[in-house]
Amino acid sequence: MRVDLNVANFAAPGGPAGLAEHLARVARRAEDAGFESLWVWDHFFWDQTPIGPGVTDREMIEAYTTLGFLAGVTRTIKLGTLVASATYRHPGVLIKQVTTLDVLSGGRAIFGIGAGWFEEEHRALGIPFPAMKERFERLEETVQIALLMWGDEGRYDRAKPFLGRHYRLERTLNVPQALRRPRPPILIGGSGERKTLRLVAQYADACNLNGRFTADQLAHKLEVLRSHCERLGRSYDAIEKTLYARLHVTQTGHSGTMSTSQAVAYCRTLADLGFDTLVLVDDTFNIYDPAALDLWAKLIPAIQRIPTAGR
Repeated sequence: MRVDLNVANFAAPGGPAGLAEHLARVARRAEDAGFESLWVWDHFFWDQTPIGPGVTDREMIEAYTTLGFLAGVTRTIKLGTLVASATYRHPGVLIKQVTTLDVLSGGRAIFGIGAGWFEEEHRALGIPFPAMKERFERLEETVQIALLMWGDEGRYDRAKPFLGRHYRLERTLNVPQALRRPRPPILIGGSGERKTLRLVAQYADACNLNGRFTADQLAHKLEVLRSHCERLGRSYDAIEKTLYARLHVTQTGHSGTMSTSQAVAYCRTLADLGFDTLVLVDDTFNIYDPAALDLWAKLIPAIQRIPTAGR
């Protein structure tokens, strides 16, 4: 089983002036610790969840600028958004951003995408917030455009058009092309059984579910994904199953935290359910405390030895 890290806390010691230095140090330490991928949220405000509903004025920075910076201070760790909102950027621009990240990182970009949900954030910044049905339509068209652009031959006269319900592109030209072949992996985030998991089965290389679900609920979600795959003729095993979880781990598990042995047992449960990757979210512990990632550096080898069910 693999372990990834999601950085969501940008309230670094010393404030914004020291953020770049602290963030670079976190990224390098995560890479050295053995995390497979480094993810950031695609938000402009901080959402209080799971503490409570609402928005705070805590620090939040733009995702793709951040990933470009992280690409420059790391060497091997993969980089992506968990997940980009299909509502925030025109698809042609978004795919160009991901392609640029892939080129400048040496082929390390992952395209994490979702339908978008944070209504207050949209309204605050004047971004249109369509009804759910339209957001999912835009999500699907965005993924279709990504596939066209990453399949582009790099010639203006051969670039294909895209004529969708919400987007119309005369030429899906993409030069330079992504280094990752045949294209950067596509992860679709969300747990909706009728729409989201169907889109995963149809288009994606990975899904991402939320660790707030019970084991029985997660098993059910994966069975729904399997049924979509069977109906569409897609290999269920070809899709990476990732879980987004908030774990505050300490050596002994004191003061309501999870011990290292409990963390390994939790990952073993996930693997038995069929998950390939745990994505650790940093908003329950201090990512800027070196001891936090040092502890995971000791845990990751044990977790990597856990086989995933069916693999």
